[in-house]
Amino acid sequence: MLLSMTGFGAAHRHENGIDTEVEARTINNRYFKLNLRISEGLNALEPQIEAVVREELKRGTVQLNIRVSRQTSQAFQIDAGALEGYRNQLDLLAQEWGLEQAFRLDALLSLPGVVTESAGVGDPKEIWPQVEATLRDALGEVQEMRKQEGEAMARDLATNIADIRKHLAEIESRAPQVVEDYKQKITERINRHLSDVDAKLTESDLAREIAIFSDRSDIGEEIVRLQSHLDQFGTATDLEEAAGRKLDFITQEMFRETNTIGSKANDAAIAMSVVEIKGAIERIREMVQNIE
Repeated sequence: MLLSMTGFGAAHRHENGIDTEVEARTINNRYFKLNLRISEGLNALEPQIEAVVREELKRGTVQLNIRVSRQTSQAFQIDAGALEGYRNQLDLLAQEWGLEQAFRLDALLSLPGVVTESAGVGDPKEIWPQVEATLRDALGEVQEMRKQEGEAMARDLATNIADIRKHLAEIESRAPQVVEDYKQKITERINRHLSDVDAKLTESDLAREIAIFSDRSDIGEEIVRLQSHLDQFGTATDLEEAAGRKLDFITQEMFRETNTIGSKANDAAIAMSVVEIKGAIERIREMVQNIE
């Protein structure tokens, strides 16, 4: 089963006066990379968080945001010193300006630095079960999205593999005719030149020339290897484990064999089929880069 490396998931939990929000995004990467942003005071949970993520995701860049907040009055503190400082200064100004109006407490509380959010949300060990449950919910959404995209890519890959097989079959059927065409062409060309000097081409000379050309342009082994790579590719897409790297390697080998066929065949019809195969391989390569 193929999994895309692109996904998104979000989850939220509220328990015991604590809110936990998790957002997870994944994009393609040759290796595993975790970029984690977590609420202050919970850095001690980073090893456990990474372990959970690695259980689900084997490859790709993971952007993970975890916000934990305590939704109670204790989540905020009044800085009595700052409040007293504001009041004293305002009293002095009121006397200087001759103001008799008392300053409202709610107005003072809105001044910068008077009310602050409490540092930390509690013991990380106590909060971890809620964080873990929320994280797993978000990663479950990520996996579902990755699975759906992987199924779509599997269908596209199968279409391109079938396209390659079709053009490879055309090459295989055309290959023997290339030697026959060359034999006829070289015979006519040599006899035309030899007629000017009243000479004839012997069968042994012709056979030797045809043998050299046949050996130089033989693409039988490349066709067999490319067919084998196509079979291996199909097998790899059905693996339960992450197959992205294996598919990437097979794709490179497919391109290598196709290049060799194009350079050895020396035939216009085969060259056209090679161009079509290369186009399909390039489409495969782009998709494989986003497979876990």
